[in-house]
Amino acid sequence: MLTVGDTFPAFKLQAVVSRDVGQEFTEISEGSYPGKWLVLFFWPMDFTFVCPTEIAAFGRQAGEFADRGAQLLGASTDTHFVHLAWRNHHPDLRELAIPMLADTKRELSTALGILHRTDGVPLRATFIVDPQGVIRWVSVHDLQVGRNVAEVLRTLDALQTDELCPCDWQKGEATLG
Repeated sequence: MLTVGDTFPAFKLQAVVSRDVGQEFTEISEGSYPGKWLVLFFWPMDFTFVCPTEIAAFGRQAGEFADRGAQLLGASTDTHFVHLAWRNHHPDLRELAIPMLADTKRELSTALGILHRTDGVPLRATFIVDPQGVIRWVSVHDLQVGRNVAEVLRTLDALQTDELCPCDWQKGEATLG
């Protein structure tokens, strides 16, 4: 699995960005958001139970990530057509404000090393990537356990200080550096 200090792999994936007819899809790559931090989170598969709770929670905080100069991206190995059907079907995903990447060929998930060994779906992995394309933080959860979006934001805040941050540090508190 790629980890802190590694360069995030190049990718070019179809993504669902809207439910508006004719504007549903676009291609997104690692270079689509120059100068921004990227926060990429993966979920195992669409039309499941834990996944929409996480996706909706990240979506509700999209503005907080944007305020920090970060682009939030979600991904699974489902197709962009399945993503769109799920967004149309699930009330918590209809107005989602973040792209849903379709890693259908499993190329990005494989390059990152996050595919579950027996199920072949992405683990609940989250990557914070700095504007130079370097992975600065990785968190991987079991398929059955959802993430804490507030912790991802807290970690992004800490990384962006470029200072030493103590345990449980929160934005606005003193750093150690």
